[in-house]
Amino acid sequence: MTGVHIIALVSAAVTLTVIVELSRRSQLRAKYTVVWLLVGLVIALFAIAPGLFNSIAHSVGVKSPPNLLVVVAALFLLMVCVYLSWEAGRLEDKTRALAEEVALLRNELEERTGAVEPVGPVAPRGATGPAGSTMPPPRSSFEPRSD
Repeated sequence: MTGVHIIALVSAAVTLTVIVELSRRSQLRAKYTVVWLLVGLVIALFAIAPGLFNSIAHSVGVKSPPNLLVVVAALFLLMVCVYLSWEAGRLEDKTRALAEEVALLRNELEERTGAVEPVGPVAPRGATGPAGSTMPPPRSSFEPRSD
């Protein structure tokens, strides 16, 4: 086993350890844990049996196995980027829908009570701001600007 294979095996072991630890601490969702554990296991497999990767590369017609590795890694990272972009767009839509729902609920509450409690930290009654003026309550990020 050459130095490159040892480095790949150590990298796979570190990757697997980090993924398991992140999953154990609930800092990585299960759907991502499975993908990254598979990536770590594939890296470990090819580090232990480098001839396997070479035979796969030659069987698909690639003359230099490192070229196949670069292409496969690039395609994998492209797929990760596309998936994360899709996920970000989906979360943006959810956030927009939730913001609209909060605005509608706030409007309904205003109509029923005539007032809305301010959102966020509020200065205690009688607190003064600069030059002795009374501090206004913070404006919600969902309320339109009046200035």
